Amino acid sequence: MSQTSLRPDTGPDTNRWKALVFIALAQLMVVLDATIVNIALPSAQQDLGISDGNRQWVITAYALAFGGLLLFGGRIADLWGRKRTFVTGLIGFAGASALGGAATGEAMMLGARALQGVFGALLAPAALSLLAVMFTDAKERAKAFGIYGAIAGGGGAVGLILGGFLTEYLNWRWTFFVNIPFAVVAALGAYFVIREPAGGRNRSPLDIPGVVLSTLGLVALVYGFTRAESAGWSDSVTITMFVASAVLLAAFVLTEAKVKSPLLPLRVLTERNRGGVYMSLGLAVIAMFGLFLFLTYYLQIVQGYSPVKTGFAFLPMMVGMIAGSTQIGARLMTRVAPRLLMAPGFLLAAVGMLLLTQLEIGSSYTGLILPAQLMLGLGMGTAFMPAMSLATHGVEARDAGVASAMVNTSQQVGGAIGTALLNTIAASATTAYLTDHAAGATNPKLLQAQAMVEGYTSAIWWAVGILAVSALIAATFITTGAQGGPSASGDTSDGVEDEVKIPVMAH
Repeated sequence: MSQTSLRPDTGPDTNRWKALVFIALAQLMVVLDATIVNIALPSAQQDLGISDGNRQWVITAYALAFGGLLLFGGRIADLWGRKRTFVTGLIGFAGASALGGAATGEAMMLGARALQGVFGALLAPAALSLLAVMFTDAKERAKAFGIYGAIAGGGGAVGLILGGFLTEYLNWRWTFFVNIPFAVVAALGAYFVIREPAGGRNRSPLDIPGVVLSTLGLVALVYGFTRAESAGWSDSVTITMFVASAVLLAAFVLTEAKVKSPLLPLRVLTERNRGGVYMSLGLAVIAMFGLFLFLTYYLQIVQGYSPVKTGFAFLPMMVGMIAGSTQIGARLMTRVAPRLLMAPGFLLAAVGMLLLTQLEIGSSYTGLILPAQLMLGLGMGTAFMPAMSLATHGVEARDAGVASAMVNTSQQVGGAIGTALLNTIAASATTAYLTDHAAGATNPKLLQAQAMVEGYTSAIWWAVGILAVSALIAATFITTGAQGGPSASGDTSDGVEDEVKIPVMAH
């Protein structure tokens, strides 16, 4: 698409800030859903008679559908219109949530979770790409992405609090029903308020081979990691899934290089800065997902916290994320290069994670867990904010949906990998500790608790290393200047920025 073919807009959309409210509400609902169900799972399992072996499928069914269909959802948004895709995703998500809340058995619950994943895969890329095309002024974009980044990062903690309250005081079914008012309000607001900029559609025919190969490849990858957690890394099905995923994704890349209208144009991936964002974000999410899991178990099982108290215990991380995203990231994004926010942000998060390697059975919440969470939140908020914006910054309007989908894909795959990889490391360390100390143990219960903490801290050491690698990738791959300031006027240091920025700014 040539730059001249894009019809310039008459100016910024006057409703863009109202639209942000409904986009943020939808994003909050999707992020909440990722953690809220974890807390409700034990009660739902008991009520619906789901076996221990099948319990993980309540989480996995959603992850597979969501992770596998994200690229397809992003392309649909570019083809069909982002507003229409966004509203359809919200209505479908509400319907699937109602089905989950009303589930009478295992099959109905798993079906509802898979449906939530399908509509979530439409909704998430449409939300981010709407932001990308509606907010083009550098300072406004920084504020909008600051709010979005804070919700994307901190919404998980809100999910833990809300999940705890709903499960403890009402019923696990409300962890599903609570999505319905969110979705209805966001869909109505979006329908009446959002005005999508003209000329940003990609009406090329759908790349069916690309859809099939990417969906199957991502599903195999996510399932491989999920299975590794329960069946082990040497399990034949786990290995088969990883091999199949590698073959399918390689075939997908080859297909995209040859077809006329690719599902994922390789220009979106091969741009150095965007590639750096996808890699560093995916790795950081691996570390974060593992931490949510271990800290939840540590507080509930080792320290004996209730679900509600556990949810509140995560508040400092959320406060840190909101502060890092809106007060540091958003304020500095237009003045300093993204790598100077992302690399230090990931390093600060790594230092917070490093503190948590000192966890013991009786560790003080205020002396250890609180400062660690504040550092993690501040670091992640500061890094996520420019990363979310840079992932869609300078991309052609026709690719905004699929570029946004890649952000979600890197986070979703990162989450699946993080949960499986770090859980496996923790389980191995726990078993090793029990084996070494069983002979001289006088208190089996105390030994079990010590072994669990040993497992958590071993896995957290890995998370520290992963965050350090994230910081290194951000520092070396991301070379663009500040998102605004001199570069907005065309005075960039890298030539590439000039060439790709104008189409988006024209909207």
